[in-house]
Amino acid sequence: MTSNACNQFSLPPFSRRDFLRQSSCGFGALALSALLADPTFARPGGPLTPKPTHFKPKAKSVIFFYMDGGVSQVDSFDPKPRLDKEHGQKFKAKIEPTQFNNIGKTLKSPWGFKRYGKSDIPVSDLFPHVGQMVDDLCIVRSMVSKFSEHQTANYFLHTCFGQQGRPSMGAWLGYGLGSENQNLPGYIVINGGLIPSGGLDNFGSSFLPASYQGTIFKPQDHPIANIRPQEKDILIQDRKFNLIKKLDSKVLNRYGKTDALETAIKNYELAKEMQTTVPDLVRVSGESKDIQELYGINSNYGPTKTFARQCLIARRMVERGVRFIELTCPRIPGNDRWDAHGGLVKNHRENSKAVDQPIAGLLKDLKQRGLLDETLVVWSGEFGRTPFAQGSNGRDHNPFGFTIWMAGGGVKGGHIHGVTDEYGYRTVEGKVEMYDLHATILHLLGLDHTKLTFFFGGRNMRLTDVHGEVIHELLV
Repeated sequence: MTSNACNQFSLPPFSRRDFLRQSSCGFGALALSALLADPTFARPGGPLTPKPTHFKPKAKSVIFFYMDGGVSQVDSFDPKPRLDKEHGQKFKAKIEPTQFNNIGKTLKSPWGFKRYGKSDIPVSDLFPHVGQMVDDLCIVRSMVSKFSEHQTANYFLHTCFGQQGRPSMGAWLGYGLGSENQNLPGYIVINGGLIPSGGLDNFGSSFLPASYQGTIFKPQDHPIANIRPQEKDILIQDRKFNLIKKLDSKVLNRYGKTDALETAIKNYELAKEMQTTVPDLVRVSGESKDIQELYGINSNYGPTKTFARQCLIARRMVERGVRFIELTCPRIPGNDRWDAHGGLVKNHRENSKAVDQPIAGLLKDLKQRGLLDETLVVWSGEFGRTPFAQGSNGRDHNPFGFTIWMAGGGVKGGHIHGVTDEYGYRTVEGKVEMYDLHATILHLLGLDHTKLTFFFGGRNMRLTDVHGEVIHELLV
């Protein structure tokens, strides 16, 4: 439009379309570049791309403390005074078939119990640090399993099936939810030194796409092989990577899309990203001295230092959006996992010393950072132990009633669920099957266990098979 003044012009006002078009090189481009920098936005459709939940979740991530071998419930979180009264006597209740059929006398706990917190819950002297966090624990004293042998019980704990060949819980969560970090695997196992009986199938993806299987890390500066590039010049590595992509593309064009080929390609891409992200992820030396002291990083006891590092790395993984993190027990020289068939005192004392402070440190750290509410922490072995002795000073396997606990992520803190009999042998109230535990975990992450399915073998398969109920009594 021309003004009254000679040679003076005013531009017509912007339409909305003109504004958006012309601003695309300004703030619009700035916003777009930020979105494209987020791999979740820039690479839609990948196997780990975040997926919608069935309903609003309480938790975003899971940290699973796997207590390999089976912790004795009557020596940890389920005290039984009757064992003190009948110690050394013939066991007076009916005895189920045992693993080794070496039945001894009734065996009281060698440890005392103290009550902690506002909830006044008793915890064994084996766990003085965890006891201080009891108001955040939801203790389930009524777990049962179908299996009393390590390998089958481990498969059942991890996959809800007593034989190898089914996807693990972590794989199902990756399949159902994807990941919030495209530069790290969605399911990571931090191996302290003890791989469960049954091997890597406990962490497998089975018939689910291979992208969802667990990736094994070690709690050290080089947690996996080849995490640091061998090439000194990044351009050389890039050229190699581009060549591999071209070759993979030709193979795909020739043979068509298959899970094995596509997953291999995705793994190459993820591995390249991990070379940048993982070294920083596991570098715990940058944490404050107070935090390192909280976890026990500088402990004089080697297994505590190992597990402390595992726990601290797990917290850093949660901060970076890793979906499912499992921690295996550290190897203890001259001792076994929690599998105390003999030498109960030495076995449980040394194993608890390794994990007690680091677990409590992680819970405190998550809580003070505001992460506990959105992180579900699960502590469990594959079964418990008998209240009578195996031989004279051990305990045999007991799948008929044992204890696990959960914290954060939408469960009730300072709460006890279920009851075992007077000996701590069998569940008599509030029974929780393994299927129920997995259904409840999925529920807390916004997934309906009956709807999370994968078609295989002629039917829709699911983690809980045709079983399982959400235990709402455990939830906030």
